[in-house]
Amino acid sequence: MRKRQVVVRRSDEPARSSTTSSTTVRNVKYGECQKNHAAGVGGYAVDGCREFMASGEEGTAAALTCAACGCHRNFHRREVETEVACDCSSPSSNGM
Repeated sequence: MRKRQVVVRRSDEPARSSTTSSTTVRNVKYGECQKNHAAGVGGYAVDGCREFMASGEEGTAAALTCAACGCHRNFHRREVETEVACDCSSPSSNGM
């Protein structure tokens, strides 16, 4: 399984001084498949695929297809872990 790390900075945040910086890091992971394979006959059945595994290299069309079940990545449960890293330093804390 591949993990994707995305760094997001908001453009609507006010300008900050050069001594303070904040970064939001989001790790995206795709869990079990939730595609209803029996929808065509009026039932409900999932295939049991527990985790998304890309069929190809990142940046190709095959990277969006699961190697285990053949479904598109959108059918897998998306888990997002968000972490905010803040380097907050005030002028009083550095001895001035």
